[in-house]
Amino acid sequence: RKTAQRLALYVVKRPREEAELLAKALIAAKDQIEHCATCYNFTQKGEPLCEVCRDTRRDQQFLCVVAEASDVLAFEMSQFYSGAYHVLGGVLSPQDGVLPEDLHIDTLVERVRQQGVQEVMLALNANAEGDATAHFIAQQLMPLTKVSRLARGLPVGADLDLADSVTLSLAFAGRSSL
Repeated sequence: RKTAQRLALYVVKRPREEAELLAKALIAAKDQIEHCATCYNFTQKGEPLCEVCRDTRRDQQFLCVVAEASDVLAFEMSQFYSGAYHVLGGVLSPQDGVLPEDLHIDTLVERVRQQGVQEVMLALNANAEGDATAHFIAQQLMPLTKVSRLARGLPVGADLDLADSVTLSLAFAGRSSL
């Protein structure tokens, strides 16, 4: 929110022409971005698979489950993770009307079954919604594969896309089985 607020204030201070150029660029980006057919990360329009899913060097037996595509970017920028991803599209939040059927949980379970994934790491925010989502997914997946969760090296209530690469890599290294 704070970044969006800063951006809004920046745009308000700029000349109208610059704001219009930014608006056109945002609309063009929105028109050119879709979700990957496999992991639900962002991909360019017309590309069914994202860059990560197209990379044959990735370890498809290790799956990192994140809430949003921005979390994939946080892992990719840290350059220590070489497995695959699965983007849920949010977290469980009954008070906000977000239920399991609103997320990509069924496709996650099916993907684990079909691909014989060896480990699923739940890389969800360390807050009540992230914990509830991790617990729900772990119940679904534990009969099928090993399930782990990022260590609590991340501050409680912190968003993954705001974590620095050192904190993220330490949390990754200290993940625990559920």
